[in-house]
Amino acid sequence: MVNVGLIGCGYWGPNLLRNLNQLENTRVIKVADLRKERRDYVHRNYPQIQTTKNHEEIMEDPDIQAVAIATEARSHYTFVKSALEKDKHVLVEKPMAMNSKEGQKLVDLAEDAKKVLMVGHTFIYNSAVRALKRYIQGGEVGDVYYIYAQRLNLGRVREDINAMWNLAPHDISILNYLLDAEPVSVSAKGVSYIQEGIEDVVFMTLTYPHKVTAHIHVSWLDPSKVRRYTVVGSKKMIIYDDVSDAKLQIYDKGITKKTITTAFDQADDFGKFQLIQRAGDILIPQIKYIEPLRTECIHFVECIKKGDKPITDGRNGLAVIHVLEAAGVSLCSSGREITIKP
Repeated sequence: MVNVGLIGCGYWGPNLLRNLNQLENTRVIKVADLRKERRDYVHRNYPQIQTTKNHEEIMEDPDIQAVAIATEARSHYTFVKSALEKDKHVLVEKPMAMNSKEGQKLVDLAEDAKKVLMVGHTFIYNSAVRALKRYIQGGEVGDVYYIYAQRLNLGRVREDINAMWNLAPHDISILNYLLDAEPVSVSAKGVSYIQEGIEDVVFMTLTYPHKVTAHIHVSWLDPSKVRRYTVVGSKKMIIYDDVSDAKLQIYDKGITKKTITTAFDQADDFGKFQLIQRAGDILIPQIKYIEPLRTECIHFVECIKKGDKPITDGRNGLAVIHVLEAAGVSLCSSGREITIKP
């Protein structure tokens, strides 16, 4: 049995609480939140779980082996650092920290303490995202040309971080996962409409190895909820739409460049080719849906029990912070392309 303490039971904390509490080999024994109404929520729905407004009670409790952290982003570093120093395993919501220096320190602390440090990049545990990766790795799309992602909604507007830091960690982690690579450069432009200095909409362009380009559009100021990816390859194209019943749609479409040769061609005649447009079937594979957060929580507990490294470990979270940090520099310099230094 793995005993867990939860710090923060506001927006995302209740989802973590529900999933962790349902696992057979896990027991949530204490929840910390400063707000009385959130502690009352835990009392009503989970009367067997203790509550406190002091997070130190969780850190100091010798019966608690692991801590889940779902507080505001700017507090993540402090809570994770404290938990690791108290010899606890940690599951923290994204982003793990607000800069790479702090992120690297957390990675080092976890490795020195031989503790699991896992970042809640929940979409990596999404069945459709995992299937999409299998199609890409299996050569279904051929060479990946480019990917573009949209993560849009009306709200939830944050006051502590901009739309990029709030929403784009999902997309950066997905792109890194799909491509098995980290971007080498990024540019970003954004606009603040509601709160001065907090961008409500951001457009990012990432350059990956092998000439792969990715574009990310995030906004909490949009009329429709959109979570959509388009993968364009040399053979086929795939759309992943998280809000649709048809999560994946595989299009047998593309442009083939065919060289035309004849017996009379000159060796220096490089202009003879034909562009052939292909438009075949559309395949909608069946995806068995399991709540991604449940899969994530199961993975966290299994890594603790087996001593394994999580898929979304501290180094995975740090790679996302590197991109966000460079994109922040680009935002402040009129969209200049910034080299990402790991």
